[in-house]
Amino acid sequence: MTIIFSCAKETKTENRDKLPIVGTWRLLSGTLIEKGDTTVTDYTKGLSFIKIINDSHFSFTNHDLTHGKDSTTAAFSAGAGTYTLKDDTYTEHLEYCNAREWEGHDFTFTIGIKNDTLVQKGVEKIESQGIDRLNIEKYVRVK
Repeated sequence: MTIIFSCAKETKTENRDKLPIVGTWRLLSGTLIEKGDTTVTDYTKGLSFIKIINDSHFSFTNHDLTHGKDSTTAAFSAGAGTYTLKDDTYTEHLEYCNAREWEGHDFTFTIGIKNDTLVQKGVEKIESQGIDRLNIEKYVRVK
């Protein structure tokens, strides 16, 4: 009698070969649409924002490049958690965030990758904070 055991690590990510999301991504632009108002942020001028994605987790960090000293010029945000990926549906479960009220929430995006560019689009909704907006982000893979 032969018994075979497998110790392969189970991953929450499916279809990685079809959609190569694992890597480091630099945010180029972000568009927020909320209550009919559109805000576009250019992350190539004065800001640096990266997202790092491995087989099971993601993290992001953002800060100003001007070394701002007060609340009007300083910018910093960071967060991390787990994610799932099924086909083009990418869902982040935010476990850690400097904006603590965002922790514990799931955010689902539709993503597409073409060459070295990733675009994610989805609704960010936190009822307790009155947040309900469409978020569209465009990233480039860091080489």
